Amino acid sequence: MHKLYKQQLEEMIKLQNSCLCSIERQKKKFKELSKSLKQCSRSARAGEVEGLKLIQEMMKERQNVFFEMEAFLPKKNGLYLNLVLGNVNVTLLSKQAKFAYKDEYEKFKLYLTIILLLISFTCRFLLNSRVIDSLFNFLLVWYYCTLTIREGILVNNGSRIKGWWVFHHYVSAFLSGVMLTWPDYLMYQMFRNQFLSYSMYQSKFIVLTSFTTHVFVELFP
Repeated sequence: MHKLYKQQLEEMIKLQNSCLCSIERQKKKFKELSKSLKQCSRSARAGEVEGLKLIQEMMKERQNVFFEMEAFLPKKNGLYLNLVLGNVNVTLLSKQAKFAYKDEYEKFKLYLTIILLLISFTCRFLLNSRVIDSLFNFLLVWYYCTLTIREGILVNNGSRIKGWWVFHHYVSAFLSGVMLTWPDYLMYQMFRNQFLSYSMYQSKFIVLTSFTTHVFVELFP
């Protein structure tokens, strides 16, 4: 059984490499064809324009097919994932696995946001301790760094996460690191309450958005 599994795994890897090479060749031919179509469209007659449009529509359909195929084939990681994980294949091979990973990402984000909301409330109104603040800021750094890694994997698997959303998490991780290393002087104490209030507001917004989305999905599947 194990030998059969290894044999089929090797065959799958060969098929993946073959598909990737075939797609790359097709893309090169499409680029050459698109250049030729542009040149032809400049000197095309009235009856030939419709034929050129049909060819362009067929090319768009074929490109969509390539996009669907590439969603289930290994991809090169982006710069950030290469720095963090190395050259590791993070492509999920089935739609079920992709949906499960996205669902797990949403649950992770929701649960950690609730924890951060409780801790920020405690630091803002109940405790004023630099040690507790440091633990809170360290949790923020870990949370945002983990989010950026998970979002990089999701994007690599075809998820359409907005670039500004991912960039916001990079900035948040950096600013949380600044708060973590900021000495406990007067300026820190002056800024502390504003930062904790903002953290509570942001956490409440994310929690409410997550619950609203969940209810909407349940009512209108």
